[in-house]
Amino acid sequence: MVSDKEIDDIVNMLDGKTASGISRIRVITSDDFQKGEIASVSHHGRCDVGSPWAKGTVKNEKAIDADDATC
Repeated sequence: MVSDKEIDDIVNMLDGKTASGISRIRVITSDDFQKGEIASVSHHGRCDVGSPWAKGTVKNEKAIDADDATC
């Protein structure tokens, strides 16, 4: 059973992140971590962390730069 203190600790951690300007948070729990271990990943931009767009692995062969391209 999760204690009230553990819940308060998580809420305080998330409040601290939003107060420092982080606007999007994704929380994932895993049995691969030790109890109390926290890992953070950040990305500069609005892509979802870990998405193909954030990783730069999206292929867009149709968007080819050309010298005479007009935008």
